[in-house]
Amino acid sequence: FMIRVDVRPGVDPAVVEKRLDELLSEFLAKQISKDELERAQTRIVASNIRGLEKVGGFSGKAVTLAQGELYAGDPGFIRKELEWVAAATPKEIHEVARDWLGRGSVRLLVTPFPKLAAAGKGIDRSKGLPKVGDTPDLDFPAIVEDHLSNGLRVVLAERHAVPIVQVALQFDAGYAADSLGKLGVASMTLDMLDEGTKKRTGEQIAKEAERLGAQISTGSDLDTSTVSLNAITTNLDKSLDLFADVVRHPRFAKEDLERLKVRRIAGIQQEQNQPIAIALRQLPPLLYGKGHAYGIPFTGSGTIPSVKGITREDLVAFQKAWLRPDNATVFVVGDTTMAKIKPLLEKYFGDWKAPETPLEHKNIARVEGPKKSRIIIIDRPGSPQSLILAGHLAPPTGDPDNIALGAANEILGGAFTARINMDLREDKGWSYGAYSFMQGARGQRPFLIYAPVQTDKTAQSVKQLILDLNEFLGDKPPSEEELDRVIKNNTRSLPGRFETSAAVLGAVLANARFGRPLNYQEQLKELYGALDLAKVRAAGRRLVHPDRLIWLIVGDKAKIADDLKKLDIATIEEASAAR
Repeated sequence: FMIRVDVRPGVDPAVVEKRLDELLSEFLAKQISKDELERAQTRIVASNIRGLEKVGGFSGKAVTLAQGELYAGDPGFIRKELEWVAAATPKEIHEVARDWLGRGSVRLLVTPFPKLAAAGKGIDRSKGLPKVGDTPDLDFPAIVEDHLSNGLRVVLAERHAVPIVQVALQFDAGYAADSLGKLGVASMTLDMLDEGTKKRTGEQIAKEAERLGAQISTGSDLDTSTVSLNAITTNLDKSLDLFADVVRHPRFAKEDLERLKVRRIAGIQQEQNQPIAIALRQLPPLLYGKGHAYGIPFTGSGTIPSVKGITREDLVAFQKAWLRPDNATVFVVGDTTMAKIKPLLEKYFGDWKAPETPLEHKNIARVEGPKKSRIIIIDRPGSPQSLILAGHLAPPTGDPDNIALGAANEILGGAFTARINMDLREDKGWSYGAYSFMQGARGQRPFLIYAPVQTDKTAQSVKQLILDLNEFLGDKPPSEEELDRVIKNNTRSLPGRFETSAAVLGAVLANARFGRPLNYQEQLKELYGALDLAKVRAAGRRLVHPDRLIWLIVGDKAKIADDLKKLDIATIEEASAAR
């Protein structure tokens, strides 16, 4: 039995240890309540059920069977174990705790940093890598659709492996909706939903969810905002009651808002000190320009001035404008059927009426983007490395050629074995890892190159990246070997990628977001199999434009500016991290 505490910098560990002793003494002196025990029992059972949906991992079927055999001589011991958990009483827990936790303990204080050494040699690699045999095909669940009496669309994928049901309400909103108001309102509104409703406090919501074994989460991406429920099948009715209350009747208390604003501002300050976050805040406005819904910081957190200015009225207005039944779809994945889930959804959402105000629309129209390269330095004096982040606009995620575009990117920089990483990391040793990727978006998405490099190799890395891109388009286009590796990697990984209900739900939500068929994953093996070099090379020419990249470089200006200027790519500009 272990208790672990991470001590905040500057705090005396002895003070923390003393307080920990006090808490443990209080726990051992008083019997726990029935409510505390019931919530713990439900949480343990629900956690085990969720873990058993997977084959591997520390909580999956394989490990659970092996542990049962090892410790109890019974691979199915998990059933008996959970029966013991469910039958436990407050008195038994108190007695066991006093017996085992009152005996004294070994105490270990660990402070950074340990001295590490490389392991000895002796591994036999003479036979090479093991051969990969046949892999199973993806078995993606069938998708069925229906509507509630108020027109709310319901999408269901049945998965009966474990008694878990996932429900998600997806709204056409997201960070891009902030372009019509104050930056940061979308994410703040979603964060506030489970802080309290008209009849439940935030603490009551948390305790009730724990008692039911349910998990409620909220969040946004660039295009959508989503409220999700993970529930045990037997508690689905009551879990949906709680879920609907969070979605439909948030309180948006001013005291909760002020507390979250303090936390959000601290988060933005952290982003302004993290190179990748700095770049994701700075690049989009440069790529899309003013007036475009994507011309905002892609972190979704807003700016410090905008967050300070967010009011309760802003949250209420966002909810009314965007979180409404005529702007939503209900997605359900798990241990249920349409005949069972539809009456429950009707019970809690069927009378939900849309406001009379018309839906708002985000401007994600096509833009030309920058027509020539720029180099912008964000000065970080004394930085031991530079972060290179370059970008331009690429076709939307829902583009008909998306598979070919993705394959081209994977060959260029989208994998460890891709050209950019092999060049800057493995060949030259200038970087711990260099990649290219495309941020998902319903409209045009950013194509980005990410390369943290040694400070003294900043300009050389930019020069080499441009050379890699031009060779990819010219003398060294994608090869048969590279394409074969991409096809095998993506098709053989399909069954494992959609092992859990959560993964299936995420896939269906993405399909809806990008306008793809809801069973799109069933087509992937065939789509990858249809790729050829001509398609991938053509997609590469659509994707990569070395002469239109905006280079955002976070590093020590005094050490890198002169060398960057000598590249003669563009005039050197400077920007502040505080945006």
